[in-house]
Amino acid sequence: MKVTDIKTFICHAYRTNWVFVKVYTDAGIDGVGEATLEYKELTICQAIDELKRYLIGKDPHNIEAFWHDCYRDAYWRGGPVLMSALAGVEIALWDIKGKDLGVPVYQLLGGKVRDSIQCYANSWFAGAKTPDEFAAKAKEAMAQKFSALKWDPFGSAWQDISSKELRKSIDCVKAVREAVGDEVELMIEGHGRFNIPTAVRIGHALEDFNIYWFEEPIPPDNKEGLAEVKRRINVPVAAGERLYSRYDYREFFRLGCADYVQPDVSHAGGIMELRKIAAMAECHHIAFCPHNPSGPVANAAALQLAACIPNFAFLETMSTDVAWRKDISSESATLHEGRMVIGNKPGLGIEINEEKIAEHPYEARELRHYKGTLTDIRPDTKNASFSSV
Repeated sequence: MKVTDIKTFICHAYRTNWVFVKVYTDAGIDGVGEATLEYKELTICQAIDELKRYLIGKDPHNIEAFWHDCYRDAYWRGGPVLMSALAGVEIALWDIKGKDLGVPVYQLLGGKVRDSIQCYANSWFAGAKTPDEFAAKAKEAMAQKFSALKWDPFGSAWQDISSKELRKSIDCVKAVREAVGDEVELMIEGHGRFNIPTAVRIGHALEDFNIYWFEEPIPPDNKEGLAEVKRRINVPVAAGERLYSRYDYREFFRLGCADYVQPDVSHAGGIMELRKIAAMAECHHIAFCPHNPSGPVANAAALQLAACIPNFAFLETMSTDVAWRKDISSESATLHEGRMVIGNKPGLGIEINEEKIAEHPYEARELRHYKGTLTDIRPDTKNASFSSV
């Protein structure tokens, strides 16, 4: 079997654009991957196109050789563009391998340790502005049986936050906690917003609400600073979505930066690289909770990892999404009592619909984090991402 072509497909998804990858072979077996890199979608497509020079004519089964050689030969190693390009193609190669052998990808990585994974909801808060509105949205998410909710309550703050803004943010956390009681875990997202003293101040303010974690309290560039924040606050810390390889994570673990690690399968080199990072985390007795706010193929890849990684604790799930998510792929993931069921189809168990994707072409989008519009994450015609059973 030889690779004959690689193509990319961009699908507008309101807050961003999904980037899908398809690898073709002369055996008639195609593989799909996802390399969604928010706000750099055109760049990532070009980077994937450049990987053709290596891969066309090669055996798609030799995934480790592809990854090693392309990482080595890039010379300018690491970073989100190279690693997301490698990830998208690598995921597609695992899909081909699983299809060719007639087994799910997780069987190629050691087999199952679980049949389903607990999920936390993102995007459940779409449109909410006030604490009362967040509380009402939280109750709706409870009806979907999610066991945890994550959101960023910090408005447009950057580096510092005023006493008034902090009180408003904490009021939002309080309202959601009162709405859901102790039945649902709460994760507070920082989006790498704050300087060290502000992150510490917020961490202390969150102590009264039994939160599950405070995510990315400072920008990702300063691992020593993140470790300092973790030492100075009494709530757990999650981080790592903007680290892109096991090499980035080596120092992260050495410094003791976080209690939960969050690499993204579409950004951190793909399925096997996340498998390796998870093993590093397991050696440090740290839980593995991948960043997963992207499209259906990335979710399918994350589920394969959830099946076989012992220290996989939570899967991030977009509880609502654009109405056309159900049309652009054969995604069939379901939620049962807040847990996502892991399927048994060969490969990733998902295909993309190129014609439907073409109905939603690329649209440029900008980062919302510092504009006070973070909750404008979905259009009015949003749907639940997954069916509940």
